Amino acid sequence: MRLKLSLHHEDWPAATPFRITGKVWTSFAALVVELFDGEHVGRGEAEGVYYRDETPAVMAAQVEAVSDRIECGIGRLELLNLLPAGGARNAVDAALWDLEAKHSGRRVWELAGLEPRPLTTVMTIGLEESAEAMAAKAAAVPEYPLLKVKLDADRPVERMRAIRAARPEARLVIDANQGWSFDLLREVTPRLRELGVEMIEQPLSRGGDEDLERYDSPIPLSADESCLDLGELDDAARRYDLINIKLDKCGGLTAGLQLAAAARARGLGLMVGSMCGSSLAMAPTFVAGLACDFHDLDGALLCKYDRPFGLTVRNGVVEPPSRNLWG
Repeated sequence: MRLKLSLHHEDWPAATPFRITGKVWTSFAALVVELFDGEHVGRGEAEGVYYRDETPAVMAAQVEAVSDRIECGIGRLELLNLLPAGGARNAVDAALWDLEAKHSGRRVWELAGLEPRPLTTVMTIGLEESAEAMAAKAAAVPEYPLLKVKLDADRPVERMRAIRAARPEARLVIDANQGWSFDLLREVTPRLRELGVEMIEQPLSRGGDEDLERYDSPIPLSADESCLDLGELDDAARRYDLINIKLDKCGGLTAGLQLAAAARARGLGLMVGSMCGSSLAMAPTFVAGLACDFHDLDGALLCKYDRPFGLTVRNGVVEPPSRNLWG
């Protein structure tokens, strides 16, 4: 089947500046891939992995370098050997899933052998200068029962106490984005457990987390930057209790489902996350989330606006994407 490949860049303004350890976003730049077979168009969106210097231009160049092979018709499993793990492969993979769903008349989760259901997403509370400001942000979203709080090494317990006081009923998880030392982790986890924190994501730096192999954490730890794809799972499994699957990291839904199965086989928990972006980026992430325990699907909610037929979110519950959006 001959395909026509089209690429373009998009920029999705953030609703407010989004801050994590060491970085602030005012918009989310994306590569959009479209594959046209003469009847249907399959679409995929990727933001790329910022700490690997993936930009829309870099990702587009990767896709263009193999465009002839893609346009000759390629399967999703073949794609795994054509492009490396990363945002470029994710965008093409998503477009292939979308195209297959439109051809078959089946939804992507059916093709993947998963049962659709609504998923409860986290609402991310970005890092702010003061604990009071973060507590105010948490109080402003009472309809979201699960909060993911971005922290660095500056007064993490103080910030979480303020958020707990503002939202005594909320479930809480933390994302340190590689911002803590091992000593700080050991110091704060008992107090964070007392505050009801259920999980801590990527407390230590990628490549600097060997100490976790001898640490019995009172709070489950999740690998994000420390497990980009299936090839890094063995090391991560010795150090973490959960794996955060991001399709921009592992290179698409096909690879993400492989990683999920391998992690489950090792007895690990799973979280699905994203690099933000519109609902077109979130839709395949939602499908991956059907295999996961925690769901970070709020990327489009962090944007100033979304594309038509975006994901429906009510009281923190995300409905499966419509056919008009993707898959």
